[in-house]
Amino acid sequence: MHPVHSPALFPRWYSVGAALVAVMLWSGAPLLAEFAKATPPLQLTAVTLLAGSLATLPLSRRVNVAACGAGWQLSVWVGIPLLIFGAVSTYFIGMRLAPAAEAALITYTWPVLFVLLSQWSRFGRLRIAGVVGALIAFSGAALLLVPQAISGGLGGATTGYALALLAACCWAIYSWLSQAAPVALTSLLPRLLLMACAIAVAASLILEGTLALPSGEALLAGIALGLGPYGVAMVAWDKALRWGHASLVGSLAYGVPILAALLLVLAGMSVLDWRLPAAATLVVVGCLKASR
Repeated sequence: MHPVHSPALFPRWYSVGAALVAVMLWSGAPLLAEFAKATPPLQLTAVTLLAGSLATLPLSRRVNVAACGAGWQLSVWVGIPLLIFGAVSTYFIGMRLAPAAEAALITYTWPVLFVLLSQWSRFGRLRIAGVVGALIAFSGAALLLVPQAISGGLGGATTGYALALLAACCWAIYSWLSQAAPVALTSLLPRLLLMACAIAVAASLILEGTLALPSGEALLAGIALGLGPYGVAMVAWDKALRWGHASLVGSLAYGVPILAALLLVLAGMSVLDWRLPAAATLVVVGCLKASR
């Protein structure tokens, strides 16, 4: 006798698998960004987004966005490329100005922000569990920052941490739009990433004064970032959001800060301090609490 599978279970397991793929690829992003540290951040953003666009090109399909109304057209063709550019560029810049593991941890508070946005859009208010979870998650970030601030050791890292938080906000809004959009974004990702790449090229020419391909290890790291964390992972995440529940899918992303910090420590690019695993644990616990 063959087992009978409920059709409703397939989308759930499909979304879980897709989310896990995204989580594993995102966990390697801080390590790859460290390998490309010699490249100006906006140039690295342009290379990464171009590689991501090429990686997702086979998925490109014609989508009638015009039928979604003017507001959604503006959100898809203007808002999402700006959010992608903002998320990637501020993440790279933040990791240059602040310790990589700590900056990555702050960026990966975005799942709790995504859950709060989803609750607000669905219920018109924030649930107590969501607010408490957010407070717990951000107490993890405070565990890292407050001792440095008291000792006067933040310095230029303050800007880096602020940019890491801005990257978190961009990813949260992007995820919310991906879930709420009347059309699936997977088929549009090659064009959206290419538009974000064009913004990065313009920003690099204006702010960095030059645009040239990085070489050697930095070029390989930039391509790997585009193929994995900002290519395949974004497709997998969009699939997970379209097929699964926000709280279930979002909760899987909470393992990213722990895995990312662990990879940096194992690679010798970050020093293991008791505050780092403690802060990562608080972030995960807070996100889980918020998603309940």
